[in-house]
Amino acid sequence: MKFGDLIQSEKPVLIDFFATWCGPCKMMGPILKDLKSMLGDDVSILKIDVDKNQRIAQKYNVRGVPTLMIFQNGEVKWRQSGVVQANDLKNIIQAYL
Repeated sequence: MKFGDLIQSEKPVLIDFFATWCGPCKMMGPILKDLKSMLGDDVSILKIDVDKNQRIAQKYNVRGVPTLMIFQNGEVKWRQSGVVQANDLKNIIQAYL
């Protein structure tokens, strides 16, 4: 499935733009697992390696990692760079459910 198709969902799609060499990006892994256990199927969570997907990163102007974005129906609803805690993400995502 293509990225453009994935973000067309009515369900919120959280994208974690990351890089394998990025320390703070590694901290997001367990946070996203916690978030998924809290919200289950109410949210889709995708990790996108900016080094392997440079066109997508450029299209969305990702300059720093980690950058988190929430898409819904193909639109960016929210974005923030840096580590965000699971409870904060949960509260943000619930606004779009």
